[in-house]
Amino acid sequence: MQKIAIQSSIRNCSFIGGEWIGSGTSFEVINPVDKSVVAKVNEVQAEQVIQAINAAHTAQASWKRLSAIQRAKYIDSWQRLIRQNVKDLSRLLTLEQGKPVAESETEILHAADYTQLYGQLAESFSKTQTIDAPQGQQASVTRRPVGVVSAITPWNFPCSMVMRKAAAAIAAGCCVVLKPSELTPLTSLALAALAQQAGLPEGVFNVVVGSNAQAIGELLTQNPKVAKLSFTGSTHVGKKLLAQCALGVTRAAMELGGNAPFIVFEDADLDEAVEGAMASKFRNAGQTCVSANRFIVHQSILPQFQQKLIERIDQLVVGNGLDSATTIGPLINQSAIDKLDRLIEASIDLGARMSFRASIGTFAGNFYAPMVLENVTPNMPIFQSEIFGPVVSITSFDSEAQAIELANQTDMGLCGYFYSEDIERQKRLTESLEFGMLGVNQARLSNPAAPFGGFKQSGMGREGGCFGIEEYLDFQYITRPCSQ
Repeated sequence: MQKIAIQSSIRNCSFIGGEWIGSGTSFEVINPVDKSVVAKVNEVQAEQVIQAINAAHTAQASWKRLSAIQRAKYIDSWQRLIRQNVKDLSRLLTLEQGKPVAESETEILHAADYTQLYGQLAESFSKTQTIDAPQGQQASVTRRPVGVVSAITPWNFPCSMVMRKAAAAIAAGCCVVLKPSELTPLTSLALAALAQQAGLPEGVFNVVVGSNAQAIGELLTQNPKVAKLSFTGSTHVGKKLLAQCALGVTRAAMELGGNAPFIVFEDADLDEAVEGAMASKFRNAGQTCVSANRFIVHQSILPQFQQKLIERIDQLVVGNGLDSATTIGPLINQSAIDKLDRLIEASIDLGARMSFRASIGTFAGNFYAPMVLENVTPNMPIFQSEIFGPVVSITSFDSEAQAIELANQTDMGLCGYFYSEDIERQKRLTESLEFGMLGVNQARLSNPAAPFGGFKQSGMGREGGCFGIEEYLDFQYITRPCSQ
């Protein structure tokens, strides 16, 4: 921690109403590389969560009346500070999350891109829109901020997930109470310090940090002063939060689990497909909701594809994310390792075969050897579940119809990928695959202007670009006689 220059951005307590507020108890933030303690962070108390909601509610009255141009100036200052401190922020993120520092830097710059775009778009949503009306009437529609927003974000992207929600809500004219994952709270607190430095008024952006996620979640969903919840995390937790929101008819946006298919047809460019597989599967050690989860490969090219992929996997460098040579870091904690072990063991018991496992040596931390499982069938847990680790699961197919059926054989619908040089097939698959985002002959989906979200049980609502800001706006229809 001493090597991070922005010591003013390293905080260990909640940020509420423009003040840093501690408590008498704390929890530890653990570095997954070696299980050392990165920091001890003050445990937020229930009354402090309520205090944060009240601070946001008080600030809401003036923030929503501020012009979009003025809000954009604050947001622009914030994103500039994020960019100026990218090196230190990326190191901090790697210390608490484990991913290679180059990936951390990419994430932080991506978060700044989102923030910048939201600031630029804010003004376009503040204008009144005239619409068609019956003769003798005039009609218009205005957009108004929904009010106080609570946001709950995960540990796997502790910077970009925060700014994708908070910056959009703030640009729309809403004040925010953020609860980051207790596993990675330090990056969010650093962002709060930079928001304070950027001059955001007190109460506009609040961060509450604590290890009792369930209790904090109940407070953030059931308080009548909260107008909306935005959550990214597991489908299991999302359903619980959604039920809590229903009690008060609190609106909700949910970005939940994924089970992405990665289809490789016999006419695909195999080298491109392998590079796409590496980019999608092994970013953040496979701990992403858009990670390729089920590799569905045509049987005629399966041996070649698998061999090329194994050769590339064998080149991965597993280690400490602060080492510039590292290309894949650890899993977040022991629970993640145990879950992955259970998925693999149960699938092998049902007939899956481990065709490759990397040799990574012995580590003190939560490292997991990249591996390839073949002969996977739809009845296996590894096919049915979100893997969230560096494990390639391969299922073969022999017809386009079968590939589509296998791909859609999930109640998740966040994203999917397929590789084929056949233009007509590309058209058929984009119409047939039941996913909110599709990568066609490429596996990088990141685009701040695009609507990020999925179908089915992968959630509701969208983040990114104009779609992300609209999530935090109400529509007001106004009609009057033309004479007025």
